[in-house]
Amino acid sequence: MKTAIHLTILASLILIIIACNPKIKNNLIEPAQQFTQVEKNLIMDQSYNSPMRVFQITDQRDSLLLRSKSKLVIPDSTNLFLTRFISRLYSTVIDSMSMGVGIAAPQVGILKQIIWVQRFDKEAFPFEYYLNPKITHYSELKQDCREGCLSIPDRSDTTRIRAQTIVMEHQLMDGNFVTDTIDGFTAVIFQHEIDHLHGILYLDHLEKEVREVK
Repeated sequence: MKTAIHLTILASLILIIIACNPKIKNNLIEPAQQFTQVEKNLIMDQSYNSPMRVFQITDQRDSLLLRSKSKLVIPDSTNLFLTRFISRLYSTVIDSMSMGVGIAAPQVGILKQIIWVQRFDKEAFPFEYYLNPKITHYSELKQDCREGCLSIPDRSDTTRIRAQTIVMEHQLMDGNFVTDTIDGFTAVIFQHEIDHLHGILYLDHLEKEVREVK
């Protein structure tokens, strides 16, 4: 009887420790559980380096997803769904049909906080991916920038609300956090793509500008 009571108490303590420690809790999640079945189907429907279909606001079902908030992703280099998706997202943004300078996971139907950005502030302008990116500081100084979007076909507009400089925090695949300060046009790309993770399009900023002028 005492043994049973001790085991019950021990089990309860373990559950409390897991609940209070996100790292332990995350490690217990099976890799496949990071994605819904629909998302897994999208990720696995073609080869590792095949571009994915870019969702468009001109399609009602696509538009509803583009307006949805993305969930945090659990960094895990052993998660085959995650690594395959990151590769396919890159293939999409560099595809000749897209030719973008950045892309966010929701734009291909995956509601996870993952983006690719072309770093024009670095030598050779490399593309880099970021997990769970979050802007922690916006400069008061703004910049005008001509913006387009892979999910908004045949249109570009000048926005005037983008910060000249941002401070951005993100996670590496090993789970460590990194902070980066970004300036100029590259800062605009980050702001644009991180907006996507919150269901925001650059058109929303244009509409806000019009309301403020009125």
